[in-house]
Amino acid sequence: MAKLHVSTTINGEPQEFLCDAEQSMLDVLRGPLGLTGAKEGCGTGDCGACTITLNGRIVCSCLMLAAEAEGQEIGTIEGMAGEELHPLQQKFLESAALQCGICTPGVLMAAKALLEKNPDPTEHEVRFWLAGNLCRCTGYDKIIRAVMDTAADMRAAR
Repeated sequence: MAKLHVSTTINGEPQEFLCDAEQSMLDVLRGPLGLTGAKEGCGTGDCGACTITLNGRIVCSCLMLAAEAEGQEIGTIEGMAGEELHPLQQKFLESAALQCGICTPGVLMAAKALLEKNPDPTEHEVRFWLAGNLCRCTGYDKIIRAVMDTAADMRAAR
């Protein structure tokens, strides 16, 4: 079967790749594109470890066909990298809101999307927004606190 040619933007950079029609975005990210931050935890969209953004909306990359990226804007955890840590990353470190690291990229992507949409979330809103991200190590309290503290710091900096 012929490969599909896909032109997209990933983390602000134009990208092109070839993929099979049934290949997931997660497989392309981790394979040919070498962006291994998104993890495969379940392969069924239940755990959130593979969370990326598609035009600013969070999606499970294990459920997204790579061909659907054509002409779209994709954001991955690698896009949070820079000269300095993103405020969420810094707060996660300070709060010990991570352990094994499997869920962390997806949680950070979901939390970043939340704070971009709502810079002043309630704890209930944070919990609701992150409900699609499963963590088997931390118990969520430190994660929720890190997101809430980041939101507070961002508001104070305005």
